[in-house]
Amino acid sequence: MTVKINGIDCAFEEGEYILNIARRNDIFIPAICYLTGCSPTLACRMCMVEADGKKVYSCNTKAKDGMVVESDLQNLWDERNEIMQAYCINHPLECGVCDKSGECELQNFTHKSRVNAQKHWIKDTHKPHKHWGMINYDPALCIVCERCVTVCKDKIGESALKTVPRGGDSVDTSFKETMGKDAYAIWTKFQKSLIGPSNGESLNCSFCGECTSVCPTGALIGSKFQYSSNAWELTRIPASNPHSSDCELMYYDIKQSGISDQKPKIYRVSNDFAFATLNKAARFGFDTENEAIKDEKAFNELVTLFEKNEIKNIQFNSFITNEEALILQNLKHKFNLNLINKEALKFKEFLNEFIENSGEMYNAISDDITKSDFLVVLGTLLRYDAPTLSYKVNNSLVMNKGAGIYFHPIGDLGVEKYSKNFISCIHKSGDEEQILYFLLQKFSTDESVKTHLAEFFVKENKEIEETINEEVIEKVIEKDEEGNEVEKEIKKLVPKKVKKNIEVQRSVFAKNLGLDENKLEDLLLKKSKFTLVVGSDFYFHRDAKKLAKLLALVQTSTPFKVFLNPTHTNTLGVAMICDLSVDKVQGKTLGYNEKGDFTFSYEEHANLASSSLNQQEGTFLNYDKRIVPTNAALEFGGYYLNDLANALGFDQEYTIDYTKRLPIDKGFSPIEFDNLENYYTNGGECKRGYQLNLNCFKKNAKKEFVTPNFNILEPKDNDILLYSANPSYQFGRFSNRASAISEAIFIGISENLANERNLKDKDLVKITINNKEINLSVRVDKDLKNGAYLPYFDEKIDTLSFFDQRFVLAQIQKIGANNE
Repeated sequence: MTVKINGIDCAFEEGEYILNIARRNDIFIPAICYLTGCSPTLACRMCMVEADGKKVYSCNTKAKDGMVVESDLQNLWDERNEIMQAYCINHPLECGVCDKSGECELQNFTHKSRVNAQKHWIKDTHKPHKHWGMINYDPALCIVCERCVTVCKDKIGESALKTVPRGGDSVDTSFKETMGKDAYAIWTKFQKSLIGPSNGESLNCSFCGECTSVCPTGALIGSKFQYSSNAWELTRIPASNPHSSDCELMYYDIKQSGISDQKPKIYRVSNDFAFATLNKAARFGFDTENEAIKDEKAFNELVTLFEKNEIKNIQFNSFITNEEALILQNLKHKFNLNLINKEALKFKEFLNEFIENSGEMYNAISDDITKSDFLVVLGTLLRYDAPTLSYKVNNSLVMNKGAGIYFHPIGDLGVEKYSKNFISCIHKSGDEEQILYFLLQKFSTDESVKTHLAEFFVKENKEIEETINEEVIEKVIEKDEEGNEVEKEIKKLVPKKVKKNIEVQRSVFAKNLGLDENKLEDLLLKKSKFTLVVGSDFYFHRDAKKLAKLLALVQTSTPFKVFLNPTHTNTLGVAMICDLSVDKVQGKTLGYNEKGDFTFSYEEHANLASSSLNQQEGTFLNYDKRIVPTNAALEFGGYYLNDLANALGFDQEYTIDYTKRLPIDKGFSPIEFDNLENYYTNGGECKRGYQLNLNCFKKNAKKEFVTPNFNILEPKDNDILLYSANPSYQFGRFSNRASAISEAIFIGISENLANERNLKDKDLVKITINNKEINLSVRVDKDLKNGAYLPYFDEKIDTLSFFDQRFVLAQIQKIGANNE
């Protein structure tokens, strides 16, 4: 189907809005309130067009085949001129000092609409500034476009903002005769409303900052950035989120630190908000740079340790680039070293088992989540482990009228607010295997899988066979009164063994998990795009390989596409590039951004300082299996890992010289770093780096079926179920380096559990896990129910050593009350 917009033929699919079609074809139609991927609100009406001679609003008008659309007519611009005049009534003339000046859409559209007069007036109202923690609100600058409300509801899923009464005077009805209908309607609404928190006077949200990004004026702004710089003075450095595996496109906005100090400084992080949504760590966790000079003595000491063959192991984490991973792999081969990264190894082992049994890489990308209408999420405390993924899940549920199931042993009230059609199933730790069997029974179209499951039920569940009294008719010969033989039919009840229907078998798993299958059947009506999202609980599970095999069967035999979320920023890249060992061998260990006998790290107390990720050029392999570039925002004065490699016999001038040398047999391409793109088109097409070549992972699928064997971890007596996880804005020690995010470690406890144990915020408790003890303060997390979590972002306390998988049984004892 095609529509003609301003004389240009544009192809489209049924159901698309005119505005989105125009943007995809680089045709400009002005719009202030509309956000791509969100609901149209008609708050600004600037997107008016003529479609087949009739005025409509392109943000909420669906195209029809053969339609002719005009957006650049003079009469349309005259009406837009009046709308912009209305927006400018009583708007403060402070462009010279406004944080948004130079990138303000009100400013841009006022000029574009050629506003050079103001014919209307009304008394202004007092609108005091609001300080909401990391975000400030200046209502005098607000044009009530409602973008912030829309993005928080339709993308983030928190609905933390709403329109509130302004208390302004009503617009004089006489103006109705002297201004356009749309302009009058905009002005009337504008006089009634401002923006405020959904509950109370304070903003209760995760502070992702997306509202500040979408705000077209300077009304919503990051509190640390406010009044710190003019926007036009900043240089945008394209990069990728270094904190989490979305590795989303973002920009470091930099300029000199001051008049006397010309050293560059990051003032803020910005994003292409139409297509790239950032989490809190990405937006506010930017000052992680490492101040250092070249310590020649320490560097030479490290080189000598290698040359004398004293270094036998390198322990490192996944907050590194692909190029650094390749350097470590080269060092391993040259010096016969063991590379130790337990987190990446767990993911690699799981992924390898999955590929062996599915015959291919996991087949979903995050865009599949957004486009799905039925989602299942399991193995992850979603909003905490992967906030950016949680935005996509919410967006799917809202925009596609989607449905699904969220499985986890810890309940999340935030997820429950996404949609009444997104069922939260709080299950027992150890039920992960049972969930996969349920999905296979419910959705598998593979007869061999069905047969295996039926055989299991017959063998393991005696109730599958039952005895019933079947009515049968027997024929007998009797003599009548006259002595003649007569054949008669007699009804009898005969005991008989029968097998229950396969549908009854299916209900066993659903019943064990507490699922209402009738409700599920209702949710599945008219659903056609299925995606299964899986997280780190599966990779660290004691039966991880078994789960990987079952998950492979889900991908190969059900309508679900499968999405695996790598644990950290470049976990997938490290798993592809590095040959990892389970244990260290005898000898010294180099800790690269980890502790070792010799520590080469960006953290304190290192023997030799390394660069932070905002000081490096390189690439990550993100959760969409896309190699994406990141650029250095700030200089680093110390030694890079590449300097060590060159001192040990390798010869690459820059770290990014390794970009084209990444392993082709693992799906990488021999492309120079400087040839990698990093942007989205106006239509949202991803032009970031390149996609991993998935043909490298094609093989004959084993499709191994494993017999169910459930191993439940259930709290008893004084036990609690304790989860290894960070809060939603922390992804490890690297994010905790940032000044806006840095904090001391705590134990997060759901409100219901805190009430049961008579615990309050900042109480001191002793936590006992397998005879290990640790004392921490309590943080009551009102978003959670039915559990507790122990973070691992504090470099001083190795809490990961308490866990052999993501859940353990623990005891907590109150040892000190909060006296505040």
